[in-house]
Amino acid sequence: MQLNAYLNFNGNCEAAFNFYVRQLGGKIAAMHSFADSPMAEQCSPDWRNKVMHAQLVLDGQILMGSDGMKPGDVTGMKGFSMSLNVKDIAEAESVFQALSENATIQMPLQQTFWAQRFGMLTDQFGTPWMVNCE
Repeated sequence: MQLNAYLNFNGNCEAAFNFYVRQLGGKIAAMHSFADSPMAEQCSPDWRNKVMHAQLVLDGQILMGSDGMKPGDVTGMKGFSMSLNVKDIAEAESVFQALSENATIQMPLQQTFWAQRFGMLTDQFGTPWMVNCE
């Protein structure tokens, strides 16, 4: 069994996944639109090019995502954080800085009693992140 995160966006999934590839690395393994699926007719014409399913592969791990079937289907990401555990302080600083572009910082990256570096932010796409370097 493998546990993967699946993020739901409100029309900006493709931009978010392209940002994650630029900032974190990895490769987009799948990016399917509603227009390319049997569900095309169930979507409004202006929403058919939105992402029905995306997969990003990073160091053997998979992050998946999608846009809702129509504008307003997704009302925000709440009750969770994507947690990145990194190997050293330099990587923590690099990853936190990369994700910080147009982000809201909840806790600046800093030393804590449990970690050499820990920080929390919500990126420009509404995804909450924690960066942790034990």
